[in-house]
Amino acid sequence: MPEPVPGPRPVTPVGIAAALLERVEAGLADVAGVPDDVRADLARARAIAGGLEPYLEASTSPESPALAALTERTRAEDWSGRSGGVRLEQEMLSGHVEGALLQLLVRTGRARRVLEVGMFTGYSALAMAEALPEGGEVVACELDAAVADLAAECFAASPAGGRIRVEVGPALDTLRRLADAGEVFDLVFVDADKTGYAAYVDLLLDTGLLAEDGLLALDNTLLQGEPWAGGPDGEEQASANGRAVADLNASLAADPRVQQVLVPLRDGVTLARRV
Repeated sequence: MPEPVPGPRPVTPVGIAAALLERVEAGLADVAGVPDDVRADLARARAIAGGLEPYLEASTSPESPALAALTERTRAEDWSGRSGGVRLEQEMLSGHVEGALLQLLVRTGRARRVLEVGMFTGYSALAMAEALPEGGEVVACELDAAVADLAAECFAASPAGGRIRVEVGPALDTLRRLADAGEVFDLVFVDADKTGYAAYVDLLLDTGLLAEDGLLALDNTLLQGEPWAGGPDGEEQASANGRAVADLNASLAADPRVQQVLVPLRDGVTLARRV
């Protein structure tokens, strides 16, 4: 029998903090001389951090059967060796809570046309498509053709799947082509290569792709805590992705073209309204 696929590793700041607290608590279990109040504080901190994301899941409206099936398909896939030049892993899935947020943004903003930059297996694209009114459309950009094919299979099982149009190829090329064609979007969700974010944002704001007063949502803008806490495993310097996200966050905070807020949901979601 094949070995079971391991579950997702912690990739959000609070998830990473919870795992570190659990490791410290276990390491101190047999250490003499640790005051009881310190042990109690550590246990409390671990319980708060470790229980937050499951509590958010439980307190959020349930996902559709099609989205749940897409999640299971993504987690069951063997991503090792399937890179196409970009490392792919199940942790790239947007997931239930973020998908619910995107659905609320679509519905409350009365968006009819949505652009997604970086689709992966299509959870967020399908979530937004489910929230669109009749005649609405999600245009989803994905670099990897094989991943796009997997997403298309999942979309076919959903009544909302027909509202999604997938564009395969480098995102900047696709965005330029869409801009040249005069396409305009009410909501744009970016969840792609982090070092490319700045170029995507500039193109979206410098062209007519993002509608006047349109909403831009950027995923992973806390990037596992790297922008303020350095790289993983105690490395002082953030990775190239971490530095790119930190630079983008600073740039957006000073950009007169947008009004923005960084929401500490999962790995960070920045919402920016074009002004």
